[in-house]
Amino acid sequence: MTEKQFNVGIVGYGLSAKVFHIPFIQLTPSLKLHSIVQRTPKPGNSAPEDYPDLKHYTATEDLIADPDVDVVVLCTPPNTHYPLTRSALLNNKHVLVEKPFVPTSGEADELTALARQQKRVLCVYQNRRWDSDFLTVQNLLKEDKLGRIVEFETHFDRLRLTALAKGSTWKAGLKMDEAGGVLYDLGSHLLDQVFVLFGMPDGVTGRFVNQREGRLVTGDGTDEQEPDSVTAILSYKNKGLLVFVRAGVACVETRQMRFWVRGTKGSYHKSGLDPQEDHLRAGGKATDTDFGKESEDRFGRLCIVGGDGKVEDQVCPTVEPETYVRFYHLFAKAVASGKEEGVPVPASQAAQVLRIIEAVRESAKTGSEVTPQA
Repeated sequence: MTEKQFNVGIVGYGLSAKVFHIPFIQLTPSLKLHSIVQRTPKPGNSAPEDYPDLKHYTATEDLIADPDVDVVVLCTPPNTHYPLTRSALLNNKHVLVEKPFVPTSGEADELTALARQQKRVLCVYQNRRWDSDFLTVQNLLKEDKLGRIVEFETHFDRLRLTALAKGSTWKAGLKMDEAGGVLYDLGSHLLDQVFVLFGMPDGVTGRFVNQREGRLVTGDGTDEQEPDSVTAILSYKNKGLLVFVRAGVACVETRQMRFWVRGTKGSYHKSGLDPQEDHLRAGGKATDTDFGKESEDRFGRLCIVGGDGKVEDQVCPTVEPETYVRFYHLFAKAVASGKEEGVPVPASQAAQVLRIIEAVRESAKTGSEVTPQA
C-alpha cells in the first residue's frame, strides 16, 4: 500500500525555510513540497527560480486558501504567527509554526483549543530538543549517572557587542511584546529544554541586562528598557533543584559554556553548540555521513564519584544524533494520524513554556520571585 503524501506549503523564504524546513521536508517520504509564499522574489533570492516546478504565491492568504495544501509551515516573524496560524486552522490545514510560537500564553491556549476543534495538528518547531548535547543530558539523567540533580545550568552566550542594524532583520526590530528579543528568540530554546527535563517550576526569578551599554533594564516595553541579555533562576522546591538559564552578548570565551549539570553522584560539563545548524548554514546536507556528529575534541567532561569515594574525571562522548530529521519524521506521523499525542512539540507545551517566559518578564519588572500561572 502506497504511503499517503501530504502537500506542504511554506510561508516565508528566508533562512528558516531554506535551511531548517525545506531540506527536511524533502527527506520525509509522506510530505511533498507543494508551494511557497515569497512576497518579493529577487534575482539571487527567488523561490520561483529555485523551485520552478512548485506553485508560488506572493500573498499568504492565497496559499492558505489553496484546497490542495494539507500542511502550512510558518517561517515568518513571530508577531504574525497568531493570525496566520488561526487562519490556517480555520481553513482546515495542519500547521507547523517556527519558534517563538506566539507572544502570549493566552494566544497559545486559544490556538491549541482551535486545533482540537478543527481536528488538525498544531506543532511548534522547537528543533533543539533533537540537539545531540541535549540528548546526552537526557540520557545521563535517565540512566541516573549524576544522582539527584541539585543545580542545572544552561547557556546560550555569545560575543556580539554590536547590535544588529535596525531593519536588517525582524530580530532587530521586534520587542518582547511582539515575541522579539533574546528571551523569546534564544530563551525559548533553553526554557523549552528545561521544561522537557523538569516540567513547570514552582518559582521564577528573572533579570534583564543591556550588556552592550552596561545597564540593568526592566523590559517594560519601552525601547530603552529592552534587554540584550537575560538570566533566569527556576526553582523546583520538591526536587531541591535550582536551574540557571543564561543568554548574553558579552561573553569572551574560546569555547562557550552550554551545560553544567551538578548532581549528588557526578557532574557534566559541556561547551559549544550542537553542530547541526553550522553544518546546514555552511551548505551541508542532513544526508551527509557526518551530519550532526561531534568530533572528540568537542565532547563534554563527566566527573563521577568512584567506588573509593574519589572523584574521577573522564570524557563523556556525545550521543549519536537523531538530528532534526527525527523531528520531521515524528511530525509527519502526527499529520498522518491526526492525533495530538503524536505531535513532537505540541502547542499546549509551548503554552507552558510561554508561561515561564511571562514569569521571567514579571520578575524582571518587580524584582520578586514569581510563580508561573497554571
